[in-house]
Amino acid sequence: MTAGRIEAVCVVGDLLPVPGRRPDRSGIDKRPVTGRVAVRELGLDGDVQVNRKHHGGEGQAVYAFAQEDADVWAAELDRDLPAGRFGENLRTAGLDLTGAEIGEHWRVGTTLLEVTAPRTPCANFARFWGVPDLVKRFAARGATGAYLRVLETGDVGAGDEVTVVHRPGHGVTTGLAFRALTTQPYRIPQLEPALASFPVRAQARLAGRIARATART
Repeated sequence: MTAGRIEAVCVVGDLLPVPGRRPDRSGIDKRPVTGRVAVRELGLDGDVQVNRKHHGGEGQAVYAFAQEDADVWAAELDRDLPAGRFGENLRTAGLDLTGAEIGEHWRVGTTLLEVTAPRTPCANFARFWGVPDLVKRFAARGATGAYLRVLETGDVGAGDEVTVVHRPGHGVTTGLAFRALTTQPYRIPQLEPALASFPVRAQARLAGRIARATART
């Protein structure tokens, strides 16, 4: 099936200070590492997820962002955006992450990963880049990358092939999910076929939104 590759594997470099907020640090500053990196159930060895309320956990253990989307932002902002700059663990190439279906499975290195959700940009993202309106611009484009669940632990490294070994076929992509969860809430009922693959902590809340939206139609 569809194949791409890993351009870089990234883990946290320096914890970014976030004055006046709790928690007062962020793990968004990821840096590429060399060699093989172990992938555990809750993320990559050497990585840090500071705000566990909104990041990390079983359904957001790994975050992938596409080189193709990074190139668009690099041109728009006229700046270099090396791997890790989006807070991603995996910089991919050759994969349409916005078109990835929630619940599809990737074989990467010796791991098996499942796409679970789009990324929702936050204020720390804009602060890290020094672009005040970045969240609005990022949301408007809607190419947010993909969060991943670890189905089989193992290790990954730059240059690994990414093979999509299972695709549910329901058509609920990360792009559709992002729009439904943010700018186009009328699409919320369309997420129901993929509900069981979303992060567990989000499923009950999302099921409630689907039920309420369906009842209004």
